Amino acid sequence: MAQKRKMTIPERVGDAQEIDYSAPPGPDYGPLLRDRIPVRSMQEADLPAIVAIDRRITGRDRTRYFTRKMQDAMQESDIRVSLVAEADGRPVGFIMARVDLGEFGRTEPAAVMDTIGVDWDYQDKGIGRALLSQLLMNLSTLRVEAVRTEIDWSERELTAFLDRCGFRPSQQLCFERMVGT
Repeated sequence: MAQKRKMTIPERVGDAQEIDYSAPPGPDYGPLLRDRIPVRSMQEADLPAIVAIDRRITGRDRTRYFTRKMQDAMQESDIRVSLVAEADGRPVGFIMARVDLGEFGRTEPAAVMDTIGVDWDYQDKGIGRALLSQLLMNLSTLRVEAVRTEIDWSERELTAFLDRCGFRPSQQLCFERMVGT
């Protein structure tokens, strides 16, 4: 049986439980950037541009990885919400995500953001935020409650970007064991 949440009424103004509606709002960058930067659903024809953007960012050729991800995004029956941002008539950023209707015994819908990339020439122009904003808007219409992702701890720029966009460390622990040891 689900437990009722206990509501705490603050004793006086300024108590920690009180919601401060006068505080500056959270990052509401979405509507303006979505209006200024075209973001659309990913198409199979975007694969070469996505691979090229990723190669410039990582210095590696991950064509096979993105080919598999693209096939999943276009052909699998799971709900996919992968997007591309355009500037100067070409793709300059992408975000790939999927909706899980439950994992590890949990039944609430959550999205997993697999990868995000913005061409070096277009970074710090709001492309990543526009992609994430559109993703969040799409997910909210699907009644998805949370977006999760995993990143390498050493990816400082990505960690800072996600932090600025409201992501916080999860309460879940990720465990890893090497196979064959």
